[in-house]
Amino acid sequence: MSYPPYSGGFGYPSSGAASNLPYPPAVPGSGAGGYPSSTAPYPPGAAGSNFGYPYASGPGYPPQSGVPSAAYPPQPAYPPHSAPGFSTSAAGFALPGGGFPSQAPSGYPAAPTGYPAAPSGYPAAPSGYPAAPSGYPAAPSGYPAAPSGYPAAPGGYPAAPGGYPAMPAAPGYPSSTGAYSAHPGFSASQGGYPAAPPSAAGYPVGQHPQPQAGYGGYPSAQQPGGAPPMGMSGYAQQQSAGYNTQSGTVPQQQQQMYRPKEQGTIKPYSPFNGQADAELLRKAMKGFGTDEKAIVDVLTRRTNAQRQKIVLDFKTMYGKDLIKELKSELSGRFEDIVLALLLKSSDYDAMCLHKAIEGLGTDEGALIEILCTRSNKQILDIKQAYKTLFRRDLEKDILGDTSGHFGRLLVSMTVGNRDENSNVDVARAQADAKALHAAGEKKWGTDESKFNSILAAQSIAQLQRVFDEYQKLSGHTIERAISSEMSGDLKQGMTTIVKVVRNSAAYFAEQLYTSMKGLGTNDRQLVRVIVTRCEVDMVQIKQEFQRNYGKTLESFIADDTSGDYKKILLALVSGN
Repeated sequence: MSYPPYSGGFGYPSSGAASNLPYPPAVPGSGAGGYPSSTAPYPPGAAGSNFGYPYASGPGYPPQSGVPSAAYPPQPAYPPHSAPGFSTSAAGFALPGGGFPSQAPSGYPAAPTGYPAAPSGYPAAPSGYPAAPSGYPAAPSGYPAAPSGYPAAPGGYPAAPGGYPAMPAAPGYPSSTGAYSAHPGFSASQGGYPAAPPSAAGYPVGQHPQPQAGYGGYPSAQQPGGAPPMGMSGYAQQQSAGYNTQSGTVPQQQQQMYRPKEQGTIKPYSPFNGQADAELLRKAMKGFGTDEKAIVDVLTRRTNAQRQKIVLDFKTMYGKDLIKELKSELSGRFEDIVLALLLKSSDYDAMCLHKAIEGLGTDEGALIEILCTRSNKQILDIKQAYKTLFRRDLEKDILGDTSGHFGRLLVSMTVGNRDENSNVDVARAQADAKALHAAGEKKWGTDESKFNSILAAQSIAQLQRVFDEYQKLSGHTIERAISSEMSGDLKQGMTTIVKVVRNSAAYFAEQLYTSMKGLGTNDRQLVRVIVTRCEVDMVQIKQEFQRNYGKTLESFIADDTSGDYKKILLALVSGN
């Protein structure tokens, strides 16, 4: 037996108040109406048999004498008793014999062709549904006989436990009343999510928070006290729609603000032909002199993956190593950036780390920039590349060149085990903010290990919330706390993690600015940032650079570099 189709959506409407199709009114005095749930077989039969309406322990059909009174629990979402019943003209509900008659305000009237009122149960009646273990017999005024009848099934036709279930809730939306806006694609007439009243908090219908520029961070304009970022529409507060106050987590939909869109300036070239590019590069190096323009045009318009294919095709076609060939033809900073573009990303990072450690002195800034900004997978790839290229262990080399809490921080970064879950645990963030406050400002001295355990292990999204909670608790930023409690390389490392969490595009814009400001240029830093970010988030970096320093990145590069070196840098920043 199947239920008639429902015109407003799929299946029977939910029992929420948003449904346009009311349930049948209740029997007077029962408290509310609705379809009862049942654990008994459906077809009626003789009392005491396995078929029919047995005495129910829970909600059932209209109360009968001798039946427990637990039927019809109150349901606040059902319409009042004066609501009309099922109309025989409703789409999908046309039944022989007129279907369900309209209901009077007082309950179920005696129906001459339906179920007769029976104070003592459902006796077999010649005009109703006679007891028949083999199914529904033909009835002149009830349900027409099916061609083959309804065969008896073991135990009857059990009803779904709890009656007709409501439409399932959307993932991440907790149970509430009036707090959620209507989800796109579900209307009240479909029996889905109830539409929010005009005053309900949260996102307006059909609108969601827009991704913010940068990598996993807040926009640069952050209001004090942990308030929403300025200009960020749709930022849901704890009591807004979408925030689960019971579980203390921010649902996946709201996490969009923690995952801003990233855009590189270098995109895959199409149509790509590695062999044709290999031939172009060979011609650029053949004969007297070198065609630097051809080299720039090819390498700055291909992604790293496409460049790796060119390297492979060059060796296949000519039996020579492209990197060695270019190294013999080029020199200076132009050579450095060309060779950097031809290396795998993990190999290039591994080589930069090795240069930062080898020899006298250590480039702590390079160690911090690479190890504190890469993803778990990138860190693991770098460690493997380091071992392959130099036959050494990266962690041991770092420990041999650094010490104290700074060395421990870098080792934590080389593990590549940061939590990458995008959900936010608000209760945990509040507890961690208190722990950081207690480990720094509230005690004599600083517990650096507590800062390390939180900043090196937790996810970007979680740390964003921790920093907000810290500001609410202390009245100032976590950056100020780190600056006042720490010094030297440890301070720089901890601050870098915070900056990347807040807005990594702004952090890399700052790295580019410091590489060029004042007298001289830190070319290693300049090349490293542009080569590693041109396919990731250079669009956002350029925006942050102009916003924070009042000039375009291109103008800074043009003023600080020259020749083919300037041309290739500008080509990577401008994009293909």
